[in-house]
Amino acid sequence: MCEESKVVVHGTWASAFTKRVELALKIKGIPFEYVEENLRNKSPLLLKYNPVHKKVPVLVHNGKPICESVIILEYIDETWPSGTKLLPQEPYQRAKFRFWAAYIEQLLDSVAKLFNTEKAAQGKALEEVHEKLRILEDGVKEFYFVEKSPDHVHAEKLGMLDIMMVGHLVAFKAQEEVLGVKIIDPEKNPFIASWIQALIQLPMVKETLPPHDNMVGLLQFVKQTGIKLMDKSRGHDRGLEGKLQSSTQGTM
Repeated sequence: MCEESKVVVHGTWASAFTKRVELALKIKGIPFEYVEENLRNKSPLLLKYNPVHKKVPVLVHNGKPICESVIILEYIDETWPSGTKLLPQEPYQRAKFRFWAAYIEQLLDSVAKLFNTEKAAQGKALEEVHEKLRILEDGVKEFYFVEKSPDHVHAEKLGMLDIMMVGHLVAFKAQEEVLGVKIIDPEKNPFIASWIQALIQLPMVKETLPPHDNMVGLLQFVKQTGIKLMDKSRGHDRGLEGKLQSSTQGTM
């Protein structure tokens, strides 16, 4: 790849935010170099490219850094407009995609609360997750699955909402295994369950996701040590996985 068109992604292996960027580039067919960051010993390049938040992911294109995963997705879609569109062109549909993408972000915050060691708090958090999943299911099936079935997704037609689901919900099996709770119930959330199952089966998604056993080990560490997963700041990717990486880098 010539230097002027070089694409580099700085990320961490367990980061849902990093996986978003990797998957978007693969959907677009854009070759890229991946740099695994050690967040306990951040590289000079990461500090140079993201001096404000010092977080991953960072996309570097033509030597210019772009931060914030959702912003990066939109940059990818606009910079490489040919092929699959990650967001619709029509303004109203585009706005709806952005709304539900933001809602999936809120769902991630709720899932993080499940790691609260107090049973009462965990039970309340699980109710919150189930309610948000219900709202998400009702919302997306009204417009996203009007003309297609959630169990028939294709790699060449994946969009921003598919990418967000891959990043945040396909790890639910590891979360359920570690926490001993049922996060996604096919009877209560048939559309979402089918959607996730279909996404998991795509070779492009399989090769992007972190290994299940590694995620289980990481989440078990979180549960045992009581690492705080929530970051109340809203100005950047909250870096849930970044916090985990900074505590576990080099141990897994």
